[in-house]
Amino acid sequence: MAKVYQANEIKNIALMGGSGSGKTTLMESMLFESGVIKRRGTIESQSTVSDYFPVEKEYGYSVFSTVCNLEFNNKKLNIIDCAGSDDFCGGTAAALQMVGSAVLVLSANEGVTVGTENAFRMISAKRKPMAFVINKCDHDNADFERTFQQLKEAFGNKCTLMQYPLECGAGFHRVIDVLKGKMLVWAPEGGAPKEEDIPDSEKAKVEEMRQAMQEQAAEADESLLDKFLGEGLNDEEIMQGLKSVYADGSMYPVICTSGLKDMGIRRLMDFLNTMAPSPSQFSYKTKDGQEVRPEDNAPTSLYVFKTSVEPHVGEVNYFRVMQGVVRNGDDLVNMERGTKERISQLYTVAGSIRVPVDEVHAGDIAATVKLKDTRTGNTLNAKDCELAYAPIEYPAPRYRRAIRPANEAEAEKLSALLTRMHEEDPTWIVEQSKELKQTIVSGQGEFHLRTLKWRLENNDKMMIEFDEPKIPYRETITKAARADYRHKKQSGGSGQFGEVHLIVEPYEEGVPVKEIYKFGNQEYRISVKDTQEIPLEWGGKLVLINSIVGGAIDARFIPAILKGIMDRIEQGPLTGSYARDVRVIIYDGKMHPVDSNEISFRLAGRNAFAQAFREANPKILEPIYEVEVLVPGEMMGDVMSDINGRRGMVLGMEAEKNFQRLKALVPLKEMSSYSTSLSSLTGGRATFTMKFKDYELVPADVQDKLIKEYAANQSEED
Repeated sequence: MAKVYQANEIKNIALMGGSGSGKTTLMESMLFESGVIKRRGTIESQSTVSDYFPVEKEYGYSVFSTVCNLEFNNKKLNIIDCAGSDDFCGGTAAALQMVGSAVLVLSANEGVTVGTENAFRMISAKRKPMAFVINKCDHDNADFERTFQQLKEAFGNKCTLMQYPLECGAGFHRVIDVLKGKMLVWAPEGGAPKEEDIPDSEKAKVEEMRQAMQEQAAEADESLLDKFLGEGLNDEEIMQGLKSVYADGSMYPVICTSGLKDMGIRRLMDFLNTMAPSPSQFSYKTKDGQEVRPEDNAPTSLYVFKTSVEPHVGEVNYFRVMQGVVRNGDDLVNMERGTKERISQLYTVAGSIRVPVDEVHAGDIAATVKLKDTRTGNTLNAKDCELAYAPIEYPAPRYRRAIRPANEAEAEKLSALLTRMHEEDPTWIVEQSKELKQTIVSGQGEFHLRTLKWRLENNDKMMIEFDEPKIPYRETITKAARADYRHKKQSGGSGQFGEVHLIVEPYEEGVPVKEIYKFGNQEYRISVKDTQEIPLEWGGKLVLINSIVGGAIDARFIPAILKGIMDRIEQGPLTGSYARDVRVIIYDGKMHPVDSNEISFRLAGRNAFAQAFREANPKILEPIYEVEVLVPGEMMGDVMSDINGRRGMVLGMEAEKNFQRLKALVPLKEMSSYSTSLSSLTGGRATFTMKFKDYELVPADVQDKLIKEYAANQSEED
């Protein structure tokens, strides 16, 4: 049975870094050094603890964030190993919301990469303390000095060396530890180092670095500053000050390791034990702004930040105890769903390793299984506890495809599988579009959706196809038009009769109805009796004006006429797309004392509206998205040219450290494969976000092409 820890004995940490930085191997060495595993696995042999899903073994690197707990020097480290690829940033976003600090890993042979930059931005946005680990110091092409200079250029002088190697590459086994004032020396097998005196050749350099460290520590506190200016700071006071400047983000400590050779691992864990904040040092806010501290004597409340379906286990829910103590057998209430859940099994986890535990205290991270109706983002509380926490902020999707089963008979099964997979990774967004007659799945990039496809086909034996998604165009009118239509039917017994006269015009907020409309040589005087504004679920409005005088149409038939108009507004005449932003004025008509009924006026209204809409110079609208691209300055010209080639309109640029942030408006049609193109154009160094802005008229040549395509498709269907 696993040991139980209090909040002040726990450190929750996100392990981040770009693909190829060696995080998984580093994590494996940490688990080995702490005794969680007896021998270290390798990526090549598909035997690592944190990459245990079949898709991760297939690709050879992390796809999901993995919770790994270990004990070192009587402290529990809950380390969430996050995927390196930006396509899988959803798990990273969830991890950062749960932890108190982050470790950003980069390799000494590759230096600062786009993955480093992306991870840094995510950590900075969450205002988490962070440390850099320069890993792979044993690599043949390792260059520690160059990598550290790149760090300073990219992220500023906050980057502070805690250690540096005497030699990189095959000879890496000695590190000068400035903080300890010792040289750490490893045997070829790594593990625990010997501590030796610093060589004379390095003493001056170390003294200079310790002096700079003292200055940083002194900035944390006025009393430390006074001591620094006087007799100077001792080791304990330096550590006290450094912990403060690290916690408030004024310093980024830099440590060196070789995960492969198991060198520097114990010192890294020792650093985390000492420097990383524990959950007891800060509070979390609920949705309504209430502060929650991780106290054991409060009512139990936990937050589920990850759900996965795992080999041979089924659904596993990972959670953090926000307050109180959760025990086996506890009955809790799901605040979002209103359902009761029994905690029947509790585990501490290290990747694929699960160890039962009787209870989990405030601030700790653990897992449970066999919950009936709990998903990622749910809060589980003890009875009479009403806390609920803000949802995880996931990045908006950047890549979309239509998805369908290779065998159409399996459509329902695919829908269920996609729902389950969204629960595992909420950045896989699934939309059943009635309008487009497609199932649209959106994600962070091409690789993200390719992973979805691999899992469906290999794990669930569901063969699927990706198609180009249709674009949700809209139709509207650009001038006023008039039409009338008489529906008359007589076939024995009571007949059908309804006649509707109406005017349509473009609707714009704040523009009033005119008193007189002129069509040809005839004027139509309008007297507004009643106005209905109907917000359309696909955007925009339909505004219905009743201007009937003299009782030409009874008021009881107006709802039927509206139904008829709605029948046609869902299928515009140009491309069959939804119509929007139309004002309809019913000004006249006729009815029969016996034959008029609702169906008659519904059909009359439908056909009169369709005629008027076609004569009102209808136009196609397309969705426009706000796009922000973060790109290295030297690549800005290429990216801007590409945006212009996509019918985009550049709104502006602003500098952001070594990057430029370009803002533009781009039609959704032109963003289909932008994530792949941008990666190719910039060598993976640029990233972007996109969100819906508005609908705008398509250019005339694009409209002509769309109308012809729609007509051709209609002919094929006929």
